[in-house]
Amino acid sequence: MDLSEINWDFNAAGSWPLQVKAAAILIVCCLVAGGGYYYFTMDQLAELETLEAQEQTLVTEFEGKQRKAVNLADYRAQFDEIKGLLKGMMKQMPTKAEVANLLTEISQTAVNSGLEQKLFQPEAEDKKDFYVELPYSIEMEGKYEELGMFVGGLASLPRIVTVHDIEINPAQEGALLMRARVKTYNEVVSEQENDNQGTGK
Repeated sequence: MDLSEINWDFNAAGSWPLQVKAAAILIVCCLVAGGGYYYFTMDQLAELETLEAQEQTLVTEFEGKQRKAVNLADYRAQFDEIKGLLKGMMKQMPTKAEVANLLTEISQTAVNSGLEQKLFQPEAEDKKDFYVELPYSIEMEGKYEELGMFVGGLASLPRIVTVHDIEINPAQEGALLMRARVKTYNEVVSEQENDNQGTGK
């Protein structure tokens, strides 16, 4: 077959040899398929990848929520336990009326431990979410075991008292001087509750 003898005018395609027609149809099909893939399939594949990634994210979220749902009863039991512990700790916080007595108990604990009280100075209150810190700077002088008895005595008080920023240095005649901050805690009381407490309701 001599290709130079073929009339390549597209309008005369009906007179082309069978092999040329087949080749032309194949080329046209390839072009159509390639164009369709480029304009439609590639976007669909990209969208499919995005959806698959979203599916994996949703599956992970579902599994996490399912685990939480399965353990919901345990979480509620733990929450109730924590609430009970918190309620017990709140009961150990002194009321405003009890703070003065607690300070007396702290001083008495120092005396009972054999310490000489050098400083007992209140600091500014520090309000938190549902309680107030009542810090005091203290200086106590005595023997090492007496200091230990004092700290142990604070821990055994019926109300919560914590010791912070402890600093111990040598003092005169073999004694030790302990500087520290003692904190007790008071529940935050609303103005209405304050009024009720003041009127005895």
